[in-house]
Amino acid sequence: MKTILLVCLLGAALPVAAQVQDTNEYLQRMDSDGDGRVSPDEYLQWMLYAFDRMDRNGDGVLDAAEQPGGRGKPISRDEQREVILARFARQDANGDGYLSARELMAPPR
Repeated sequence: MKTILLVCLLGAALPVAAQVQDTNEYLQRMDSDGDGRVSPDEYLQWMLYAFDRMDRNGDGVLDAAEQPGGRGKPISRDEQREVILARFARQDANGDGYLSARELMAPPR
């Protein structure tokens, strides 16, 4: 359920300017320090953007009315952060603590 929420959050909240067309562009946008890989902090920053945009009242919790479709179990920013970090760990196929372009664009594991 939390993975579905994450996908919905990203699809619903990212502005057109943040949408990317290919792997290299996606990596470049997430890779804020330009080292060619995505750290957990860079991944969190990118992924929590959608949560923050949807949290209209700024209380750190997405209640049902703030979620896509106007329904769903409330989820806190901290809970979403843990979901995102778990997904990062699953995507980090080689276990080096970073996501390469290939790992970043791989189907969810």
